[in-house]
Amino acid sequence: MLVFSRKKNEQIIIDGNIVITVVEIRGDKVRLGIEAPKEVPVHRREIYDAIRKSTVCGD
Repeated sequence: MLVFSRKKNEQIIIDGNIVITVVEIRGDKVRLGIEAPKEVPVHRREIYDAIRKSTVCGD
């Protein structure tokens, strides 16, 4: 796992076309903004796991 330290309004670029911006830091929560092409799915982990589970189980 690659770990970055970023401050508010700083960004990380992935593969030249995905931009992650630290929007807000409040206590132990960080709000991230993600800009990605429409064909790139972006999900929170729990949503991704639910989608994957429903696809694998055939629900």
